[in-house]
Amino acid sequence: MTGIDGQALMKRLPKVRGRYQPERLMSELTWFRVGGPAEVLYTPADEEDLVHFFRDLDPEIPVTVVGVGSNLLVRDGGIPGVVIRLGRGFGALEMLDEVTLRAGAMVPDLKVARFALEHGIEGLTFLRGIPGTIGGALRMNAGAHGSELKDVLVEARAVDRAGNIHVATAEQLGMHYRHTDAPADWVFTSAVLRGRPGDRDEIAVHMEEIRKTREAAQPVRSRTGGSTFKNPPGRRAWELIDAAGMRGVRVGGARVSTQHCNFLINEDDATAADIEALGELVRARVRETSGIELQWEIRRIGIMRQEAGDADEG
Repeated sequence: MTGIDGQALMKRLPKVRGRYQPERLMSELTWFRVGGPAEVLYTPADEEDLVHFFRDLDPEIPVTVVGVGSNLLVRDGGIPGVVIRLGRGFGALEMLDEVTLRAGAMVPDLKVARFALEHGIEGLTFLRGIPGTIGGALRMNAGAHGSELKDVLVEARAVDRAGNIHVATAEQLGMHYRHTDAPADWVFTSAVLRGRPGDRDEIAVHMEEIRKTREAAQPVRSRTGGSTFKNPPGRRAWELIDAAGMRGVRVGGARVSTQHCNFLINEDDATAADIEALGELVRARVRETSGIELQWEIRRIGIMRQEAGDADEG
């Protein structure tokens, strides 16, 4: 038993205009395609709905916020409490001036990059290489190709557990490498981003280069969660993993990618336990061979339930 009882929890939740789904399987929503059920999945109708939900919610009920599941590993036992996943009400994308735009938290990073291209805005092209949404990018200060979200962020908007709305700059959020110091209970709802005037043809060429580079170097068509570990200062995680002999190593249905070994792949109906055990094996081997402790970049949440399979280095 995992303690997951969506029907019982539903009776304790406030009335909303959005949607509740008891015991929704997270394996249907994550890019890894693994994970047990959310006790209750809540999709707010809009920011106002989210505010009223928090103000009326029993403070003892746990809340977890997820995005599109691109950088997420949900454990097999599921997630207790309410899981919030923003929907269409947070998908607006609009120009504020010639080089400034506002994007809802559920707008895909790729869509923002394309929108910037359409309006001749340079500086947001790096978002073409980041899977996920603006909300997730805000939470982890996502970056690629030498740029990070903090470099283009004017301000972010968020709702806290008490239902209060906050507006903060990158400096106020304490954004640094793959992290932000924003309180864990903040739910980002939108961001204002600013680039600079650019040439559409040059921006298009750059975006195509990013696409080709990403597809050539990363297993983008596999069931994966993106980069697994953060790059240690002055080092590259994939080089440390490769030097530790972990390329292609398998645990159960999970394997270290042979194309880019900082990616773990659900190759053969892996469980979340398989994937997490493989990641911990990678960390142990890298620690043994280099003395460096890799830090997870993928977010791991939920209850562990079943044991992982045996390691296979063949």
